[in-house]
Amino acid sequence: MCISHVPGVVSGFSRTLGWIAVAAACLLVVVTAACSRPGSAPRPESVSLQPATLRPVSLPDLSRMDTSVQEQMRAAYTSLTKKIADARPPAELAAAYGDMGNLLMAAEYLDAAEPCYQNAQALAPGESRWPYYLGHVYRTRGELANAAHAFEQALAIGPPDVATLVWLGVAYLDLGKPSDAAPLFARALVLEPRSVAALSGQGRAALANRDYLHAAESFERALSIDARASMVHYPLALAYRGLGEMDKAEAQSRQRGEVEIGPSDPRMQELALVLHSATSYEKRGLRALDGRDWAAAASAFGEAVALAPENATLHHRLGTALSLSGDAQGAVQQFQEAIRLSPNYAPAHFSLGLLLTASGRNAEAVERFAAAVRYEPENADARLQLAAALIRAQRYQDARNQLIEGARLNPERAEFGRLLEQFRPVR
Repeated sequence: MCISHVPGVVSGFSRTLGWIAVAAACLLVVVTAACSRPGSAPRPESVSLQPATLRPVSLPDLSRMDTSVQEQMRAAYTSLTKKIADARPPAELAAAYGDMGNLLMAAEYLDAAEPCYQNAQALAPGESRWPYYLGHVYRTRGELANAAHAFEQALAIGPPDVATLVWLGVAYLDLGKPSDAAPLFARALVLEPRSVAALSGQGRAALANRDYLHAAESFERALSIDARASMVHYPLALAYRGLGEMDKAEAQSRQRGEVEIGPSDPRMQELALVLHSATSYEKRGLRALDGRDWAAAASAFGEAVALAPENATLHHRLGTALSLSGDAQGAVQQFQEAIRLSPNYAPAHFSLGLLLTASGRNAEAVERFAAAVRYEPENADARLQLAAALIRAQRYQDARNQLIEGARLNPERAEFGRLLEQFRPVR
């Protein structure tokens, strides 16, 4: 439903913006919102006063967003327009613009977020968050020069942090300025010596400057810290090639991948959590799991389930958190609900099988592990658990068959071969 105006905004036309020290009076700026139904023209959502130096801000079409996110967006927009009309102090207004920008950027409405951050920066020039987030808007849109300028502004405000140093260095690399980028990665490594992103950037800068030895050393250290950074293999191959070590270069080329490890970035992590959506709560839950905070994970996944009750994956995640926190009964209920919603969802069958095993209900566990294997044949852990459950049920030949099939489908898992060597079916 469109809102033709926000209460208190129209009356703002007659109010002087006392906190703006300008020689002339105020400038009237129309703030519109694209609150249109599909196929209809957008209608203005509100009208308000703004200083002449600020850009108008509008809401994009929210019709495809979750209802909870639409409500959150409209509430933030209403609050912003009221603060504009009430001529709130610059710091408060900057925060309101920034919060609106954060919501829009988290929802990937980059064009709508841009003027929010620009206004926040204009109103609070001593706050580094706003040019930093603006830098990410430009980086995501591929506007490298603008991104570099925004990160430069954030860094100038300080204090320096690893994320800003790395992202500015990456922007310089992408702009073909490796000599400008290298000192930034060096500063980042002083702050965080094990930063894979900074080491990778340092290697890229050295590679661009044909310093193949230092490039190889940086890439090798990055991979030794986090082997998941598969994107590093290809530039490491180039460094080895530059050193004339062709065998090493070929080996690294074969391992090239697409996984890039970014810098530790608390501000972007915070941004990912601002939306009141199932996805946002899911991310919070996953972070809590990584931090082994089972109670916080269960709480976050519970919020996610409340917003998306038909999502089997969320029920499974909630069940996992509950199980880890010691609530086995609650976990069983969540796994059963996940299976009800998605009968072929193998992870829920597997997790339920583990709980049934722990409670001594082996016959039921066999059924769950068998279902997990049926719906996900290459799941080595499920097949191993099925074989173990079959052995407990004295179904030895069936267990042996599962081990043989597991070894065939998962040759990299040595457990199957070891168990088969020891396996002696009872006649």
